[in-house]
Amino acid sequence: MVLFLGPLIQLSMDCPWDWVDGLKVMFDSPFWVLCLSDMRWLCNHVTTPLTEELVFWACMLPVLIPCTGLGPAMFTCPLFFSVAHFHHVIEQLRFHQGSVTSIFLSAAFQFSYTAVFGAYAAFIFSRTGRLIGPVLSHSFCNYIGFPAICAAPEHPQRLTVVIFYVLGMVLPPAPAPHD
Repeated sequence: MVLFLGPLIQLSMDCPWDWVDGLKVMFDSPFWVLCLSDMRWLCNHVTTPLTEELVFWACMLPVLIPCTGLGPAMFTCPLFFSVAHFHHVIEQLRFHQGSVTSIFLSAAFQFSYTAVFGAYAAFIFSRTGRLIGPVLSHSFCNYIGFPAICAAPEHPQRLTVVIFYVLGMVLPPAPAPHD
């Protein structure tokens, strides 16, 4: 979450609720009924993270490790994870959602950051042997989205936001738990 320090600070600054109102919403059952009845929300925050992490880290990674060793498997599996996201390219091309060049540049960018996330998820799974970490990380990333770095300098409190974006990029992540 350190990487998302900038977006989290920006989100908290832009949120119209105070902490108490936010907690009230979090524990409000009609809010959760609304979320759980929204198929897009369910797909982005529950179904997709659970199924992708199950397929790539619980099924594919353990099969690759005996064949290639841990290092190559943790490099290869995220590449498969990234390729699995190319269906977005087909959708964008089919519905003419941009020029072919912009769609493929966007796909190359998405391939890069999903590969980095995949390597992180593979690392979490290989260290803990549990899916909960990668699933929650994936759900969190889907909720926050890719950090809007270009929007940070345009924020009304740009100095604060930019400082937290930079801190998020340079601070080391928390150490992995030991067994």
